[in-house]
Amino acid sequence: MSQPCVVLATASYDHTIRFWEAESGRCYRTIQYPDSHVNRLEITPDKRHLAAACNPHIRLFDVNSNSPQPTELISGDQNGNIRVWDLRANSCSCELVPEVDTPVRSLTVMWDGTMVVAANNRGTCYVWRLLRGKQTMTEFEPLHKLQAHNGHILKCLLSPANKYLATASSDKTVKIWNVDGFKLEKILTGHQRWVWDCVFSVDGEFLVTASSDMTARLWSMPAGKEVKVYQGHHKATVCCALHD
Repeated sequence: MSQPCVVLATASYDHTIRFWEAESGRCYRTIQYPDSHVNRLEITPDKRHLAAACNPHIRLFDVNSNSPQPTELISGDQNGNIRVWDLRANSCSCELVPEVDTPVRSLTVMWDGTMVVAANNRGTCYVWRLLRGKQTMTEFEPLHKLQAHNGHILKCLLSPANKYLATASSDKTVKIWNVDGFKLEKILTGHQRWVWDCVFSVDGEFLVTASSDMTARLWSMPAGKEVKVYQGHHKATVCCALHD
């Protein structure tokens, strides 16, 4: 069977990864993860790798990528620390703490590497400009503090064109913010429980979300409306990835 031109993957606490035909909503493949549930899925920008993160390991599926090895990794943790790791030197090159003892739940970096957004359990997003210092050291310049939700922010994500910031929350909504001034553009409502994850289509016209209500949903960004519901998981749907 030939691979669909658009691939949508979701993972759930039911210990499965499901692959969907995005347009028809048909689930065409299910992978069982009997040893642990998957907490995060990610498809790399070159569309050649799929990573599935679960406790205590990450499984990386490599399809012969020719892209160079990454040199930096940005992480956030339960203690509120944000760190930049130099993978070549295997060391931390930069560290900051926006709010002490407030877990950082999500990080997103602009595709051109000029901005990073961190979201925490208090519903706050911190925005920094990334500056390249001497000897490739990364420096953070504060740009904005956004009180986006009253509940936890479970995922923040910049759109491919660097135009929008999406924030998914325990308040059952996803909010869309214009990066130019971080003004609220749209509120996506429809999920019945926490929204754990979201992913933009490559053109930024659509957004897929994953929720504890056991569904993933496809949204039109221009209309701000839900256009399709993916139902099939038997427990909370906690992450999604899209290949289009």
